Amino acid sequence: MQNKPLILITNDDSIHAKGLHKLADIMRQFGEVVVIASEQVMSGMSHAVTIKTPLMPRLTREEDGYKEYITNGTPVDNVKLGKHALLERRPDLIVSGINHGSNAAINIIYSGTMAAAIEGAIDDIPSIGFSLDDYNPEADFSHVDPFIETITKKVLKEGLPEGICLNVNIPKKSEKAVKGIKVVRQAKARWEEKFEARTDPFGRNYFWMGGVFVNGDPRTDTDEKALADNYVSVVPIQFDFTANQALRQFKF
Repeated sequence: MQNKPLILITNDDSIHAKGLHKLADIMRQFGEVVVIASEQVMSGMSHAVTIKTPLMPRLTREEDGYKEYITNGTPVDNVKLGKHALLERRPDLIVSGINHGSNAAINIIYSGTMAAAIEGAIDDIPSIGFSLDDYNPEADFSHVDPFIETITKKVLKEGLPEGICLNVNIPKKSEKAVKGIKVVRQAKARWEEKFEARTDPFGRNYFWMGGVFVNGDPRTDTDEKALADNYVSVVPIQFDFTANQALRQFKF
């Protein structure tokens, strides 16, 4: 198995998610696969790490070229556990997902799925986050294989630039076939949150967050536009948040 790529898989929808197991099935054709995923749903955890609770991974499945670990950690914890404790060698590829729901536009900031891919990029490991634009736990993933396979093959063959990972979003299954893959930019779209005041059965006040997703970006080369036009969107992203264009504007 040493001649095959070692692929680490995680997500933020938990070990039980349909999308995770679909991704694992696809990746097994490319190499040796190790799944390290959380027992609980970790959506919205972004780049959180666990520092006050012991991490306790459990090996729950092992067969030729395949292992599954369940943990009590976050998606980023799971990548760190893989790199430093559970894998016998450095992974050749980290893939995260398939997320139930889009991680286009501002969603990348909140996503545990994408944070796992970014964590891989920090260590210069080729990393990809895959998401499906369908939040249904029983979402139909039957159309995703050729797109994931094409992108994975290219990254395994050519690698990725230093500090860069890919944010891949796939349109929801519909009667119309997905048109193809577009490399685009992140849309300037955001959530407009609303907090609903409620009262629990003991008379205590609490708030429940909701909101609507608003895309006011008119550009035609964005991930949101690609998804709307039924294309797979691929956005190269980086963990360096420096606003380079603004460096000369600030003098103290």
